[in-house]
Amino acid sequence: MMFSTKAEYGVRVMVELARRAGGEPIPLAEIAANDGLPLAYLEHLVARLRKAGLVDSRRGSRGGYMLARPANEITMAEVVEALEGSIAPIECISQAADGSIVCSRESSADHVCPTKLLWTRVRFSIVNTLRETTLADLLASPTLPGEAAVPSGPTLPTVSAASLAARHQSSTSTPTLTTGA
Repeated sequence: MMFSTKAEYGVRVMVELARRAGGEPIPLAEIAANDGLPLAYLEHLVARLRKAGLVDSRRGSRGGYMLARPANEITMAEVVEALEGSIAPIECISQAADGSIVCSRESSADHVCPTKLLWTRVRFSIVNTLRETTLADLLASPTLPGEAAVPSGPTLPTVSAASLAARHQSSTSTPTLTTGA
């Protein structure tokens, strides 16, 4: 799995901070209670976000957390990398110091990974999507129930669960795609 609960919960915290930006700092316990998330885990994630310069905190009776910058200046790439580290679609792929993509299964020049091109392209697409998506974008375009979350635009239409099911039923040779909750 590429993203863990670090990214999932951390993005949820960032969205909540963005929703309430401009007001008083928000206590993390309040976000944890409202979203049903474990407070101790959120404290760990917010420490990472704070270290990355994405959130600020204020102590005291009216203390809590707030965005360090406006939501339209915070990209999802910054958030996910602060929480997860370097983005890799599968465990054997990583990014070298010079920016090149490395496959840990390539032991020498004569053993080239046959799937490295695929995973390099997948990583590039994911990183580009995260770089192009700001926290403000997440607030501006909520996903309706039953729709896949995809950026709006002429080349990436919103796909509903019903249309996916219709496509699946019309094509008997298409393998079933299952997703985890």
